Amino acid sequence: MPSKKTKKQVLGRGISALMKEPLKEIKSAKEKGAEKIIGNIIDLPLDDISVNPYQPRLNFNEEMLEELAISIKELGIIQPITVRKTDLNEFQLVSGERRFRAAKRAGLETIPAYVRLANDQELLEMALVENIQRQELDPIEIALSYKRLIDEIQITQEKLSERVGKKRSTITNYLRLLKLHPSVQNAMRVGKCSMGHGRALISIEDETYQLDLLNEIIAKGLSVRAVEDRVRNYLNRGVKPESESKEIMKIFGADEFIRNFEKKIGRSISIKALNSGRGQIVIPFQSEEDFLEIKNELLGE
Repeated sequence: MPSKKTKKQVLGRGISALMKEPLKEIKSAKEKGAEKIIGNIIDLPLDDISVNPYQPRLNFNEEMLEELAISIKELGIIQPITVRKTDLNEFQLVSGERRFRAAKRAGLETIPAYVRLANDQELLEMALVENIQRQELDPIEIALSYKRLIDEIQITQEKLSERVGKKRSTITNYLRLLKLHPSVQNAMRVGKCSMGHGRALISIEDETYQLDLLNEIIAKGLSVRAVEDRVRNYLNRGVKPESESKEIMKIFGADEFIRNFEKKIGRSISIKALNSGRGQIVIPFQSEEDFLEIKNELLGE
């Protein structure tokens, strides 16, 4: 198994970084000496390759697959897929499932594949990182992938951030999306609302109102900022407006502070400034776990 240092060097640098040796002449798995195929590019029958069970990407655009299949018919496979050789002498896809699917559509019988060794943990990590680096996953797929890595490898968010080359706050923001109502998550997956919309809606504990805002986002095309304003008004309901001072808010530069602070902790906040100059910064939370996440983010733990 690669050392921790090697893993950090490999992850996050794309498929070329997964290749420990220079590309070699394409061979066939049936040739003499085929047992030494590890680290080589060989021609593999498509029927001999099984898909990656840890593939974080769940949706494949049919139109784009068809376009890729047409391109493969005309130009062939430009970049080899990557597979792992299992203990049972079988081949399992590590990366390149779009090329794999398109090659089948194009009627190919074999495909050039780089063969490497990898355990289940490495397979999951590589599939996740490749898709994230290529920005091929939707926010919920990324969140589910992060959660799966944390659960199956049993590492902290801090360690995961080091593995995938992302800030810890980024990991936290993605994981918090999984607390949204399933309908909101689905809307994000199909592109009806963005991650920014989702992050704003997380602060709404009332699922009915959360769904009302979602419908408004879809129907009216509300911007993230507009949704944040609605969420802030909802959180401030019941506060007497006459006790607040908009002038003091302007002097404090509160609007800019709110934007920057919300970006840092990944949730909506509110500021109440009184005419006396006193006020409050309100950070709502929905559970003890939510509170601990806020505390860790603020204290850098």
